Amino acid sequence: MPINEKEYNGYLLDQLELVERLELIAEDNDIESVKKQLAIEKRFIERKLYQNPPVKTDSFNA
Repeated sequence: MPINEKEYNGYLLDQLELVERLELIAEDNDIESVKKQLAIEKRFIERKLYQNPPVKTDSFNA
């Protein structure tokens, strides 16, 4: 499990890249059910990645 927010964001970006690569394959092969599921997975990842407020706030700047 990631130790800090930067590492966690890197993990989420890796997941997002994987989904995007799978989307390309699904698009090439016109697999509609897979495209729909990948869109859902992408939304879940983006929700975590772009959450507001961030996972951890910087207590030194407060």
